Amino acid sequence: MTPPKIVLVDDLRSFTDGTVAEIARTSAAGVQLLTTLGAGRIDELWLDHDLGGDDTIWPVVAVLEEAAFTGNPLTIGVVHIHSANPPGAARISQALTRWGYTVRVVSGSPRVGYLADNPPSA
Repeated sequence: MTPPKIVLVDDLRSFTDGTVAEIARTSAAGVQLLTTLGAGRIDELWLDHDLGGDDTIWPVVAVLEEAAFTGNPLTIGVVHIHSANPPGAARISQALTRWGYTVRVVSGSPRVGYLADNPPSA
């Protein structure tokens, strides 16, 4: 059986339970990862809104929207939005739901957090 394909786009957090995932730490890396995966199925896509400095998840969201707009939405089981930015999470959810993606806002999920080797900066 093939393990689930899980993608995490977050500048600092990782899966606390050891979930195996492909991780992008910037929006550019997230766009590249989605482009590389192409038409393959993603079982879970985890998105954070704020990606450090002026970087946000919006370039990644634009890729998802463009794919749906052209009639080729990415095959994603569920998009989990785990951002600690409530207005940002709501906007992501609204944008992706509009294009038919299954979205869950899971801010504060214990599945993602700061690991000892990647603590938040002060």
